[in-house]
Amino acid sequence: MTPFQRYRWFVAAAGITIAFAAVSVIVHASTGLAAFADIVGLVLMLAVAGTGLANALARPAPERGFWALLMFGFLLWSCNQAAWTYYDIVLHRPVPDPSSFDIILFFHAVPIIAAVAWRPDILKKEGRIHLSLLNFMMLLGWWIFLYAFIVFPHQYVVLNVQLYNVSYDGLYLLQNTLLLAVLGLGAWTSVSGWRWFYLHFFAAAVIYSVGSQFLDRAVLAGNYYSGSLYDVPLIGPVAWMAAAAISAREWDMQSRVFSLDRRWKKVVPQLAMLALLSLPVLGVWTVLFDKSPAPSRVFRLFAVLVAMLVLGGFVFLRQYFQDQALLALLQESRRGYESQKRLQSQLVQKEKLASLGNLVAGAAAEINHPLTAVMSYSEQLWAKERLTEEQNRLVRKIVNQAQRTRDLITDLLRRPGGRIRVALSMAPDFPLVYGNANQLFQAFVEIIENAMDALEEAGGGSLEVSAQRQGNEAVLRFSDSGPGLRDPLRVFDPFYTTKPVGKGTGLGLSAVYGVIRDHSGQITCQNKPEGGALFVVRLPVAVEPAVQVAGAGGD
Repeated sequence: MTPFQRYRWFVAAAGITIAFAAVSVIVHASTGLAAFADIVGLVLMLAVAGTGLANALARPAPERGFWALLMFGFLLWSCNQAAWTYYDIVLHRPVPDPSSFDIILFFHAVPIIAAVAWRPDILKKEGRIHLSLLNFMMLLGWWIFLYAFIVFPHQYVVLNVQLYNVSYDGLYLLQNTLLLAVLGLGAWTSVSGWRWFYLHFFAAAVIYSVGSQFLDRAVLAGNYYSGSLYDVPLIGPVAWMAAAAISAREWDMQSRVFSLDRRWKKVVPQLAMLALLSLPVLGVWTVLFDKSPAPSRVFRLFAVLVAMLVLGGFVFLRQYFQDQALLALLQESRRGYESQKRLQSQLVQKEKLASLGNLVAGAAAEINHPLTAVMSYSEQLWAKERLTEEQNRLVRKIVNQAQRTRDLITDLLRRPGGRIRVALSMAPDFPLVYGNANQLFQAFVEIIENAMDALEEAGGGSLEVSAQRQGNEAVLRFSDSGPGLRDPLRVFDPFYTTKPVGKGTGLGLSAVYGVIRDHSGQITCQNKPEGGALFVVRLPVAVEPAVQVAGAGGD
């Protein structure tokens, strides 16, 4: 891909910005210029929203929430732009100050901040998702309360346009600063495609934040009109963000495990609790120090009470989900302990059987030598000595019983005959996975031993083991040419076995199933159409190379 093809959307965004700036310089203030500026801005915002919707439908599950929130934020921004366009083109009069659409303009950045704060580039543990969401909802509720506490009294209770503009512009600047902070943190701590995406949005947001301050001052001074150069810091950043959202489809947007310092992990919960504790402080300030008109003070006190009820409800929900997460952790620990006990019992059983086999083999070898001597001497006696009929009958019995005993020992020492061919195929890009090396090794050994037993019973055959990568999964296939599985649906059931009594416990493949599930993987089995059994193990790929230590537990 050539550099132009790689950055074609950014070239298009730069072209749109330059063309818009040229029109703003050449064309004087008019209805046509206002229509041109408003429609261009609306189309660009809808383009980002549409791209967010398309990405939310096409991208992997961890990213869908991010793109959906991004789409919602730009839809709110588009609604405000549509209202501005309606006043400019249809009504031919300026947007009233203050306007109800100012609320939409203010809160359009909240979903965007939520999308970046959600950090789809970082893999999360399932149990922590609800807690993170509740902490964010507490902060969002507090932010909505703060807007109502500071701005609403000057807009809806006792109208004061000057105080309204000062309060609104100050909060809007604070919100844009917060957006820059989360974008900057994302760009600093992410890698590959996500870093580029955050960097592009950060640069565009910087230009918009600075430009919006100049635009607000121009509006207050009466120097602004739609399509003026003050709109360039709006059109340029939105076009830039649209280019980044479209180009993200071609970037490596991989999620990874990120270990954050414990102190930073506590920042969001601490901010949420600080927001809750700030409510009574603001209530006391309203009663003792607020010099606003009485209706405004009453409104602020009611806002504090409502916010305390809402945020208090979030606190109870947060405690409930914490209790549920703790219970889930305890259950997971119990399942892991039980799985470990099963594996240990299986290993002990295997060691017992191996020791018994060695004991039997040694004893059989020792017994075989005197049996051979008994048979040899009996045959010599039978062939050389003249024996009576009774003596001949007794010697024949001795030889027959000795032969029978030796055959039994030979059967005991001999494994079922047949040649077994083993083939191993590993793809060169086979990835690493997080996990306990010992547990996975024992699981794979159990699968292979079951296949070998089946092949020996069939008198020989082949066993093929392949390892390859499929998307975000490491896939291992164990395929044999044996007689197949008698009941594939019951293979992983505890105590289910088709082996003779004393040879199989029925716990081997059940323990394998538990190990694979504990590693967030999947294991399936089936009979092949051409005959034989097929076991397929799927494990999630480690996003970053990890140091593998035997016996170390994985994430």
